[in-house]
Amino acid sequence: MSTPYALEVDQIEKTYGNFRVLKDISMQVRTGAFLTLFGPNGAGKTTLLKVVATLAQPASGTIRVCGFDVQEHPEEARQRLGFLSHTTYLYKDLSPTQNLKFFAKIYSVDDSDSRIDDLLKRLGLEQRKNDPVRSFSRGLQQRLGLARVILHSPEILILDEPYTGLDANAVRILNGILDEVIAEGRTVIMTTHDIELGLRCATDVEIIDRGRIVHSSKADDEAAREAYNRYLRNGDQA
Repeated sequence: MSTPYALEVDQIEKTYGNFRVLKDISMQVRTGAFLTLFGPNGAGKTTLLKVVATLAQPASGTIRVCGFDVQEHPEEARQRLGFLSHTTYLYKDLSPTQNLKFFAKIYSVDDSDSRIDDLLKRLGLEQRKNDPVRSFSRGLQQRLGLARVILHSPEILILDEPYTGLDANAVRILNGILDEVIAEGRTVIMTTHDIELGLRCATDVEIIDRGRIVHSSKADDEAAREAYNRYLRNGDQA
């Protein structure tokens, strides 16, 4: 479906009981853009990403992924998304190879064995490919979670605090993969508490506070850093 936007969010509201987590959220993310979302703890960032990834239902509003309305065409939307969150969605009693083979079948990945071997090698998991995931550290599980979300080469990569638990080497690996994704013209939407990592690849920045978008600008605009300092202060960063 031809559209200049990878993601269109229109007046999204999300509630838990009587509490409004997201309040009239609207945004447009152009194909090939890298959007970094900043915001204080509890601002609604993770909830927004889950709604976009079809893992949570909004109370109202519409979302289109590559032109597909997620309510009317959920499978078409999910096929174009890769979502990495605090929950890795890995099967802990299975090995990395077994996990990725399972997800490769779900997404009908061509030449999946070769693709899996390549990802495990690139992410430094080749020596542990047959070990049960439950024996992995949080950082290694995060690496495997990243392999899971890029396995089917999604058009949109959604990353919720992807640097959490990663050592310096894993950070370099992740940055290298992000560079490749950008070079391929894919779209990335990422949350992070680290402004330098957040601005490293970003083309656009938005800040969410108390369920609303309170700032939107290009990443190279000095206003992005000013807004970050204004809304994320006293160590209240997530």
